[in-house]
Amino acid sequence: MSNSQAKPGTDNPATPAPAAADGLLHTITPEQIAEAIKAAGCAVTLLEQNGLPMLHSASHGVGFQVLWGNPAATAGQYLDFTLSCPLRVQEGSLPEGLIAEWHRARRFARLVQYGEMISLEMDVMVVGGVGPHYLVTMMQVWMQMMGQLFLYLRNYDGKSPVPPVASAGAMAAEQPAHGEAA
Repeated sequence: MSNSQAKPGTDNPATPAPAAADGLLHTITPEQIAEAIKAAGCAVTLLEQNGLPMLHSASHGVGFQVLWGNPAATAGQYLDFTLSCPLRVQEGSLPEGLIAEWHRARRFARLVQYGEMISLEMDVMVVGGVGPHYLVTMMQVWMQMMGQLFLYLRNYDGKSPVPPVASAGAMAAEQPAHGEAA
């Protein structure tokens, strides 16, 4: 969004306040997203790679990351971001129809396949302005979607069993059942 298209009062780069005069967030910073993740109940790590901020967290024992979308006119602020939980298919291939069935039965988050990887992704936008609790609510929705995905993968009733998946990071997607060794 260029300054000529911005809402009045939101295009002044000298005003990096977290909320505009109307009390709404029109842009977001990595720090605001990190605070929302914490408020939703997860730890978060803020790193920098190639001059860009990186946020990593985990829910249900599986890591996820924040991918930046469109930058705002002010450096370090964004108009949107994507929450991403990449998982590696460990053996075999995904049953035909698994991703399509997820999309028919679920809203808010999509499954995308990248070769031997699948990724749960959810876009979050603040364009037009959002209330102060919106980011925390979106993080709670994201964590719920992650939990639903893991149950879905375990219980998929397609023609062939769902192959095991593991997070692309260091954490395993499957949690040991009661009585099993970790």
